[in-house]
Order: sequence, then C-alpha cells, then structure tokens
Amino acid sequence: MRYKNPVLKGFYPDPSVCFACDSSGANGRYYMVCSSFQYFPGVPVFESVDLVNWKQIGHALTRKSQVALEKINSSGGVFAPTIRYNNGRFYMVTTNDTTHKNFYVWTDDIYGEWSEPVEVDRDGIDPSLLFDGDKVYFLSNGTDDYGEGGVVQCEINIETGEKLSHAKCIWKGSGGRFLESPHMYKIGNYYYLMAAEGGTEYGHMITYARSDSPWGTFENYPANPVLTNRNKAPCIIQGIGHGDLVQDSNGEWHIVSLGFRQSHMWMPYHHLGREVFLTPVKFGGDGWFTAGSDGTTDDTYEIAGDFEQTEKNQYTFENTDWTLDWCFLRHPHEENYTLTDGKAVLRGTDITLDEVDSPTFVGIRQRDFRFDLGTDISLSGENGCGGVTVYMTELEHYDIAVRKIGSGYEAVLKLNIGGIKHEQTAVPLTSGKAKIIIRADNFQYNFYVSQSGKEEYLGCGSTKYLSSEVAGGFTGVVIGLYAVGDISAEFTNFEINYTQE
Repeated sequence: MRYKNPVLKGFYPDPSVCFACDSSGANGRYYMVCSSFQYFPGVPVFESVDLVNWKQIGHALTRKSQVALEKINSSGGVFAPTIRYNNGRFYMVTTNDTTHKNFYVWTDDIYGEWSEPVEVDRDGIDPSLLFDGDKVYFLSNGTDDYGEGGVVQCEINIETGEKLSHAKCIWKGSGGRFLESPHMYKIGNYYYLMAAEGGTEYGHMITYARSDSPWGTFENYPANPVLTNRNKAPCIIQGIGHGDLVQDSNGEWHIVSLGFRQSHMWMPYHHLGREVFLTPVKFGGDGWFTAGSDGTTDDTYEIAGDFEQTEKNQYTFENTDWTLDWCFLRHPHEENYTLTDGKAVLRGTDITLDEVDSPTFVGIRQRDFRFDLGTDISLSGENGCGGVTVYMTELEHYDIAVRKIGSGYEAVLKLNIGGIKHEQTAVPLTSGKAKIIIRADNFQYNFYVSQSGKEEYLGCGSTKYLSSEVAGGFTGVVIGLYAVGDISAEFTNFEINYTQE
C-alpha cells in the first residue's frame, strides 16, 4: 500500500522505535517514543502493527519523582529519548537537558507504569542503548573520559546504571556541525553507527559509519549523508534527521525520523513542530545501505502490507483521552482541574501563560495547518479570564478569552510576540457565557466570539510569529485551554476539525 508522510503529525520530535513480540515470536508490535521537553506527562509512547498507523498507549514519565520540570524554560526538560527492548523488558533512556542528567526508566508492561529513573554518570545529550549479547553499551554525544568530544560510548550495568568501562569517543561524524542522536545497531557482521548532523533545522541530515567492533574504528559511509532534504526543492518537507533504523515483519528496513512541514513552499517557516516521517532503506551487497528517494524523504512511499493509512480529523472531549492526547505545562497543580468526558473545568491562579511556571493550562497538539475550533465557555468568579491559547512559548502565544471586568464581561484577543504583549481587541459581552471560535490556515489564525448566535471577529495573528524560525526552540504549537485569576472557567462542546488541502 502507499502511505503518506508524516506518519505522525504535530509536535512529536526525535522519534525512536523498537520492535517487540512475545516469547513465541508472535504478536509483534512496534513501539515509538518522542521528546516532550517542558510538557507533562513526559515522553509519549506509541504502538503500531505496520509502522504507518500509530496509536498512543501511554507516557514513560508520569510521576513528579521521575522528572524535574519545575520552572523549566520552553524547550528545556526532556530531550531525545531512545526506546529499546531486551529479554522481555522495555527501556527508555533520555536526558533532562536543564538538570544535565542522563537517565533511563524501564517497564515489563508497556501499557503500565515505568520505573523510577536510573542515572548514568555521563554528560552530553541524546543517549542510546545497544544490547549486544551479555553487554550493554551506553552512547551519547558529549566528551569522553580523556577530554575528546564526539559520539561517546561506555559499557554499563543495566541493573544499576554503573559504568563498567571508561567512556571513549568512538566517532566524530562526517564533518557536519552539531553531531547528535547516535544509535548503534548490530546487523550481520557489522556494527552500524547512525547519527544526525547539521542541526535540527534546514541543514539537518542523517549520516552513518560502520565497524566490525562496537569500539571502532568506524568507516564513514562514502556517500554521506545517507538521508537529508536540505537541498530538496520545491518541497515543504524539510529538516529530515534524527533517525532510528528499524526492520519490519517483511524483512524490509526503514528509517523513522523527524522532519517538519513549511507553511508554504516558498515560506521557510514551520509552526507545527517537528513531526514523524517514515523512509524506506535498502541494503546493498557491499553491506552499505541507502535511504529514500536518492537520499531524500518524499511525501509518499510504497510499503508491503494489506492495510490502510487512517487519519483522525476531528478532536473532541469525547473522542480524546485526557491522560494521552492532552498535556500540561510542567507539573500541574491537579486541584485546579476537573476533566471529564464532556467537560473541562479549570480554576485560575495568579500564574499567567507568560511565566516560566505552571499556569492552569491543558493543551492538545496542533496536528495540521487548516482547522476550525469551537468551544463554549462559562466564566464564574470575581476577577480573571479563561479561554483558548495558541501556544508556542511563554513569549509567543495568541490568547482569546472571556474576561470578568468589574460587574461585567468582555471578550478579548491578546497577541504575545517576543515579549511584546498587545491587546488587539476587547468587546463587551452580556454575560460570562460565550462561544470561542478559531479558524486557521497555513498563514494565520482568525479569532471570533459568538454570543446569542451573533458572531464577532476579534482579529488575527500570523502563524510565522509562532514558528521555530521566529520563536526559537524545539517544540510546536499546542492549543490550550487556560484560566487566570480568581475565576473558574467551564468548557463544553469542544471540537477541532482539520481540513486537508
């Protein structure tokens, strides 16, 4: 069948994948994790039977004891996880870049809770694990025990995280900047070491080398990079990199990687975040492999199997799961949320969306460029506001809200760009009950309020000011419900409908 990229849309960067089956070799499934940065729960976990259709089944980091997120800046926190499976146990290894700690958690039940963190005394980011017989190797980018930088490896005790060897630099890449995302695989007679170079922007690329020993010496693939869209034009798919290699049940190989979609072919901005792309791989008789369409990732490919690619275009309170599809900014104050099948009640505090803290906010990732959003809101309390935010960072977000002012109410649109806080429009309302509407396309968000069936336009905000190119960082737009002040905001009839171009 022919599938379309990305295979997972929206802010799900740095994908890593593994395959697992039961002791008989049956019931095989693929499992994937992605970065979560300052959002909680951390590290979403997905399952698939075909590498194309992915269903979220949980998170690896669901308890405050597992991850420190207090007052972590946007794009801080949990970086680049790797998932691996060995002898019936799953391992997820990652970095908290703010605390500079590398750690892993494990579980024997992929649908259940994960362990408390096991720290590894290594620097760098983007850690990975290789299980090779009775040995376990820990890799990351960083500096080795002798002061040499690059891809660094040591052997560890997987039960304790203790180093069993010196950390040694085993590869310096192919010459690109920002060497990161190392993964090693034992395939046939070779150890393949794959990494990302060029930075996770428009110069991003996947490179690799091989050796007959996990300690090297590693020989560079002669045609590096093996996969990149850095010179692919015209193409809205850019930033391909940070890949993980996986073999499917038909014996075919693929790279699961991040990439992003520009808002338009001739507009180099992206605001949906880095998404998940699937690219076919072919091994040659000489043991080297190639990837994609002449080393690039296209929007569609053929894959073996009799199945269809499904896509969800409508998101409501009723057809989403608060524990899977939604997320909080850092560790939430749980007493401020009542989240049920058809309703969300949020109680405000004095913490605003502009702060590096935990405001009353629950969000869902924006999945595509074009959508219509509507939700009814009912406000009660003495002073404050509640509404919907299109959120990139604490400095870049667009907020439409119902606000209590004295004895009255008004609808307000606020645009926050680079620390400039601008109140675009405020219109009076007859009560604290209204319908909030957002209509978005590739280029702008349009904001409306409706009361007693009368719709009023409040203004718009350009998507490019919420893009990574302007706002910086490594996340993507999250659509959030929020409340601020001494108020309670009740949301009902929430619905997002995406329209394909």
